[in-house]
Amino acid sequence: MHKRVTNLGGIFVKCDNPAATREWYAKHLGFSNSQYGTTFEWRHIDAPEKKGYNVWSTFPKDTKYFEPSSKDFMLNLQVENLEWLLGELKNEGIEQIGEMQVHEYGKFAYIIDPDGNKIELFEPLEEEHDKMVESTEVK
Repeated sequence: MHKRVTNLGGIFVKCDNPAATREWYAKHLGFSNSQYGTTFEWRHIDAPEKKGYNVWSTFPKDTKYFEPSSKDFMLNLQVENLEWLLGELKNEGIEQIGEMQVHEYGKFAYIIDPDGNKIELFEPLEEEHDKMVESTEVK
């Protein structure tokens, strides 16, 4: 049996001025500030040698990325086995938005919750995910 969601992958928010919002969070709350937002690193409790990441990122108010949701935020949830989970969700009557996408750092798919919030489901490919995060960190 697979786990469904294993972690909060990230929080994405729409902003009037994404760069200014990132700067505010950096100045007042200590967030790192890159064009992609902030990456929070942590270690797996059952495998401390493995890194994990959570992302906070800003998007312009007119982004199409959150559609069909009209909400001002989107959650990214990490999953253990995306293809399996999509099958389970389909059996439970949950409609997938678009097709699953496969990138060099992981697989992505989208659903909508009962309140109209778009949820990005993400299955990271461990080694490639580490490289992706490292490339977005501020040095």
